[in-house]
Amino acid sequence: MTDSTEDFAKMFEASIQAKRLETGQTINGTIVAIGPEVAFVDVGGKGEATIEIDELKDADGNLDVAIGDRLEAMVVSTSGGLTLSRKLARGATERQLEDAFHTGLPVEGKVEKAIKGGYEVRIGRQRAFCPTSQIDTLRTEPSAHEGHVYEFRILEFKEGGRNLVVSRRALLEESQRANAAEIRRSIVEGAVMTGRVTSVREFGAFVDLGAGVQGLLHVSEMGWSRVSDTSEVVNPGEEITVKVLRVDDDKQKISLGLKQLTADPWSSVNQMYEIGQVHSGRVTRIVEFGAFVELEPGVEALAHASTFGPTGQSGGWSRALAPGITAPFEILSIDPEKKRIGVALVPDDVARADEMTRPQTGVVHDARIAADERESTEREDPAPAEGFGSLAGKLRGALDRREK
Repeated sequence: MTDSTEDFAKMFEASIQAKRLETGQTINGTIVAIGPEVAFVDVGGKGEATIEIDELKDADGNLDVAIGDRLEAMVVSTSGGLTLSRKLARGATERQLEDAFHTGLPVEGKVEKAIKGGYEVRIGRQRAFCPTSQIDTLRTEPSAHEGHVYEFRILEFKEGGRNLVVSRRALLEESQRANAAEIRRSIVEGAVMTGRVTSVREFGAFVDLGAGVQGLLHVSEMGWSRVSDTSEVVNPGEEITVKVLRVDDDKQKISLGLKQLTADPWSSVNQMYEIGQVHSGRVTRIVEFGAFVELEPGVEALAHASTFGPTGQSGGWSRALAPGITAPFEILSIDPEKKRIGVALVPDDVARADEMTRPQTGVVHDARIAADERESTEREDPAPAEGFGSLAGKLRGALDRREK
């Protein structure tokens, strides 16, 4: 037998084998060549088959296979040669859907609408049901998926295909597991990455950095100013850019920051503020020893209780002053390294805003002295009020003169 005769015999046998295969049948093969539009797959004695390049690409459009890789695919056509597919198009028949159920082959479906407990998905001529928990790996709004065409895995096939339950999440998680190792290698301290918010809690938000790898954006890292409600900063499903602050491989924990992508307002405090200047500020918190005042987002000052002067009764100033009040404050002291600024409320505005009894003169001067001496006096027993201290000094002086 000549070589040409032998080649013809092999081709004839391959064509006979191809005709014996049925559409919908699942076979295994090895990729032997990759062209611009199709890849060629050696399926053994059954000959050589082709598969479209688009089916071999990941979500980013990159090939996820190489020559020599094994793959499992379904026969979608035997006309003019074997044509394979790793997923079923929306026009799949009942037989193909059943084969896909048994083999795990993805099927293409369109999300028609959100219904109670999940979604109605149209696959070919069949209606399928996708539970809410199986539509995505993240919590999303029900309407976010309506009208979209996705790949699904068939979880249940009953009544000849009239009762189908499908999952998109199963395929997403498989893809995530395959890409997780590569994603983790790119997550290093200082890296700036884009992620999607998966959930928002009181203490912060979890952000998916890709392939299911999540990091925590703590509430303290959301902004330079104090954040009281995390949901006002980020929302589930939102795409945000964050900076990687810390990576703990042992505990599999990733700490993220949002405020680090903007300049720290304290870095320009020396240029923005000077002692003696008056700036508008908003009272954010009232504590036993004074009031915290926001001069700008991220820059908080302290108006110590001693700067308010006598109020007629102990702690009276704190009952008259409320969070949210905006008024002029004078800068008393600045310490950028410790991130501390001491301020005092301008007396005329205090009287008008809060109807509090204020000393007529010397409030700002006395407030400066009180702010400067606060650190030394806080560690000792409370000293008598300045008025009583002055009177005691005068009495001691008078007694000394009488003794002389």
